[in-house]
Amino acid sequence: MESSWIMGLVGGVLIGTGGAVYLLGNGRIMGASGIIGGLVDGSGRDTAAERLIFLAGVVLMPLLLLPFVGDPQTRATSELWVLAAAGLCVGLGTRVANGCTSGHGVCGISRLSLRGIVATLFYILAGGLTVVLFRHILGVI
Repeated sequence: MESSWIMGLVGGVLIGTGGAVYLLGNGRIMGASGIIGGLVDGSGRDTAAERLIFLAGVVLMPLLLLPFVGDPQTRATSELWVLAAAGLCVGLGTRVANGCTSGHGVCGISRLSLRGIVATLFYILAGGLTVVLFRHILGVI
């Protein structure tokens, strides 16, 4: 998988472009967890259509690119309970941190937001510690 850094670069450019378009289009910071959270708790009812269109793009864009880039390889575990637990932890973490990688990492750092920079440092640290614990110590993933 020698071209994995190219795919990462392309993905980063697409996420950054999406954040810029979202900000220029409606004046708000793109944060995927906030977009989903507003749909789940009903606080984003007035912008539900916009939120659903954003989420449809997040789901459909990889499907549209699939014929051009081939079947993606992943190192994610095939254990469904691990994936579900990881998803719940990420969801809880984004609510506690009041944002996720797109909100804090992409949009926050690009705006030199201290809160975004600190949040990003903490979730990268937490991610690294999680890999060490669950892969190298417990052998779960």
